[in-house]
Amino acid sequence: MDSELQIALIGAGIAAVVLIVGYNKWQERKHRRDAERAFRSEHRDVLLEPRAEGESAERKEPGIGAAEEQARRFSETPVKRTTPELPRLLDARADCVIRLEAIEALDVAKVWAIQSEQLAGLSKPVRWFGFNDADNVWLPLGPDSSGACHWFCAALQLVNRQGSIGETDFMRFTGGVQRVADAVMALPPGLPLRAETLYAATELDRFCADVDVQIGVNVVAREGQFEGRDIQRLAERHGLHLGGDGCFHAVSDDEHLFTLGNLESGLFAPESLKGLVTRGLTLVIDVPRVGRGGAAFDRLMQTAAELARELGGEVVDDNRAPFGAEAAAMIRSQIEQFQARMAEHGIPAGGSLAQRLFSL
Repeated sequence: MDSELQIALIGAGIAAVVLIVGYNKWQERKHRRDAERAFRSEHRDVLLEPRAEGESAERKEPGIGAAEEQARRFSETPVKRTTPELPRLLDARADCVIRLEAIEALDVAKVWAIQSEQLAGLSKPVRWFGFNDADNVWLPLGPDSSGACHWFCAALQLVNRQGSIGETDFMRFTGGVQRVADAVMALPPGLPLRAETLYAATELDRFCADVDVQIGVNVVAREGQFEGRDIQRLAERHGLHLGGDGCFHAVSDDEHLFTLGNLESGLFAPESLKGLVTRGLTLVIDVPRVGRGGAAFDRLMQTAAELARELGGEVVDDNRAPFGAEAAAMIRSQIEQFQARMAEHGIPAGGSLAQRLFSL
């Protein structure tokens, strides 16, 4: 009896195993058929099917939707600002330049106020510029400037008639600009190299000293003295105008040509000309600051000769020797030689750069 029960249980276990295996096989085939139907396509695969003779492959361009998507991605790409070129009013040979960049636009008035405090006491002029992104141009900054900029530019002039900058000026300038950047949270500026900057300043100053020439011609009284009222009347008749520096100035087409001053001590002033007397006048041409030196000297000599005739004087040099045509021709030639050297050096006489370099 026990053996029959054992045989029956064994048979039932075998049948159950067969049923489980068979069910698993059925499920496996069912999933395979579903997968094949899912990947089956009603369209031809032109890459896999053989191409009929004479049939050409036509490239299908992206539709409007793809173009719009591409344009959208391009417009969303962040625009990187590039470093602006040097302002046109500056010159890399004559200016120590430092640019400042800020992620967010900085208030111009705030930057100006901070730099005025940090850069006070320098022996040479410092100029600031702000970059106008809309017009793509640098604009000079001053105490009344307003607006906001991402880019700023600070420039220390290297040379003027008092000489070149020294190490103290360089360190004060670069350190001051660095403190300005820190105060307004601008990006760390790229500072110029000290040795290279000071060497360039020294070389430029040496050249300027070689061509820094001022030529004077005197008109002295033969007898007695010249009266201030006569000097003013005749100077104005010849187109000269009294300036705030105590000299009369000859100007042509907005260009300064020469000055007429008192040979003796004392300056010309409107309130004192009536009672002023002097034994002589001096006419001076500042060679580096005049564009056409030869023509300006010709007018100076003509004015000197006419004033001598009208006032009863004579034209002489600094040694009180008569100033004749031969001496005038020699000096005119020297003026042209000096100005030719300036032009060869890329600093034309009378130009904006020369005006800055040959200033006090």
